[in-house]
Amino acid sequence: MVYHKGNNPMPTPRIPRSEYPRPQFVRADWLCLNGPWQFEIDQGDSGLDRGLVAKPLKQRITVPFCPESKLSGIGNTDFLNAVWYRRDVMIPKVWKGRRILLHFQASDYDTFVWANGVEVGRHRGGMTPFSCDLTAQAVPGKKVTLVVRARDNARESMPSGKQSWVHGNSGCHYTRTTGIWQTVWLEPVPRRAHLLRPKITPDVANARFSIEQPIAGAQAGLIYRARLFTGKKQIAETSCQCGGGFYPRLDLNVPAEHVRLWSPEDPHLYDIELELVDAASDRVVDSARSYAGLRSVFIDDMAIKLNGKPVFQRLVLDQGYYADGILTAPTDAALVRDIKLSLAAGFNGARLHQKVFEERFLYHCDRLGYLVWGEFSDWGLGGMEPVRGWWKNDDGTVVRGGNHNGSDYPATFLTQWMEALMRDYNHPSIIGWCPLNESLRRMDERITNHDDVMRGLFVATKAADFTRPVLDISGYSHTVAESDVYDAHDYDQDPKTFKQRHDGLLRDEPYVRDELLLNNIAWRGQPYFVSEFGGIRWNPREQSGSASWGYGNAPKSLEEFYTRFEGLCAALLDNPRMFGYCYTQLTDVFQEQNGIYFFDRKKKYDLKRVYAAQQRVAAIEKLDA
Repeated sequence: MVYHKGNNPMPTPRIPRSEYPRPQFVRADWLCLNGPWQFEIDQGDSGLDRGLVAKPLKQRITVPFCPESKLSGIGNTDFLNAVWYRRDVMIPKVWKGRRILLHFQASDYDTFVWANGVEVGRHRGGMTPFSCDLTAQAVPGKKVTLVVRARDNARESMPSGKQSWVHGNSGCHYTRTTGIWQTVWLEPVPRRAHLLRPKITPDVANARFSIEQPIAGAQAGLIYRARLFTGKKQIAETSCQCGGGFYPRLDLNVPAEHVRLWSPEDPHLYDIELELVDAASDRVVDSARSYAGLRSVFIDDMAIKLNGKPVFQRLVLDQGYYADGILTAPTDAALVRDIKLSLAAGFNGARLHQKVFEERFLYHCDRLGYLVWGEFSDWGLGGMEPVRGWWKNDDGTVVRGGNHNGSDYPATFLTQWMEALMRDYNHPSIIGWCPLNESLRRMDERITNHDDVMRGLFVATKAADFTRPVLDISGYSHTVAESDVYDAHDYDQDPKTFKQRHDGLLRDEPYVRDELLLNNIAWRGQPYFVSEFGGIRWNPREQSGSASWGYGNAPKSLEEFYTRFEGLCAALLDNPRMFGYCYTQLTDVFQEQNGIYFFDRKKKYDLKRVYAAQQRVAAIEKLDA
């Protein structure tokens, strides 16, 4: 347990993942609760009846790592169903007179929290943060006992991404994550009123940032003030009265001599200081720090332009798994390493696939100029089957083909996706949203619940963010006519036939999957990209009899891999109507061994050749030259 005070909260080496967890909205004072907690697995989910809220627990776990992971000290990969945590925390005396908030960056799936035996909060969803107000139970200078229960029945219909629905890993499904898997921390805030996470919108055309500032508590008699910095130099300041509306809004204008656009080549970030000030005394009631990048994303014919220029999106599929931490990176440096490994291979961004990546990853994307598409952990939605289906994999294992379907699609998908949008809106590195991935749906004369959900997610995304393109679903089945972007997944391993297929886009005949179980609405001229391709299997470490796999036939030699990779990339780079691609994938993930790197992040290939294959100027980038 580490108490931080000061303007630069720094990590503490002896506490795992003790770096500041919310870099887009920083306060000086906080208490990291990562480290050892009491722990107990409750597979019968009977712990509440057995009084575990008030009892010591049998094991010890290292938070923030999930109990399935090696780093947690537990390493139990069975269906856990429910888990419990317990810890006594001393509240710093200097927090007297302030509200005390308990934050969970992520806990999977239904989480309940008690403080001194009193329930203080509950949350559904495994990917987004939530907070509990401990003020009534936590007394500065005294200990408070925190108890957490996480219920996670993986057999139920829920958004779980690539977490396995059967006992072991199989196909595209990997080790599950149960309970706490991101940082837990305490934060003191003023009692009278305090700032919440702001919504910061860059406006390149007018060289300004528009800030919408939610405030908790009474606003009367308060002034909201914002200051803009480039480096250590203050370049702008503005303020507005609070209390005239639901929350204050203001614009921070960037002086002409200090305009510097955020881009992959120059990922410049402006620092922003936010203050809530008492109008009568000019006393600062609350303050926080944020940052922003001045950049625009817009569509021009078939191109998606960044700051007015077509930038071919050379993306890689990143699933964010780690052999020792599962969904949790072992260190903050591991997050940075993944971005740099991708850049070293010639990619300029990623699809953040079937996982809402932690905030610190997006912070590093912002400062390193790494382009990303935000995605949700929805995988498994099916629009055809009246009950959950089962599929037989090539390796003979039988897995559930859909953990939920259109007829019983939970409302929580929309709730959780909106929480992710609210959390991540400010990141300049995010250049598009895609709430869904690969849904089996063959449209007929009926409008189904599946259709309602797909349209609802699209409409909600557009309502929450009008500054980025939105793709209704990645791959198939497209059902929303207004989708800003159209795409397809294509794992054809022959560069010749792959090119012939996608040259159809030049004739207004893009590749669209139409099969027995799925179809799509017609493409209507939107920007188009192949958002999954490649997935070439290569693993010289493979042991005989292992269940590893990749797409298509594995190359017989490294040279054959290079030839295939170069040909597939060239087919898309040389297409003047293709705005980008996404290669599958950055690293091997357990049994799926088609990464550019091994699962341990060690090098597989000659990176100079992989890099060079992607560095030609793309045809769509030449159009404005």
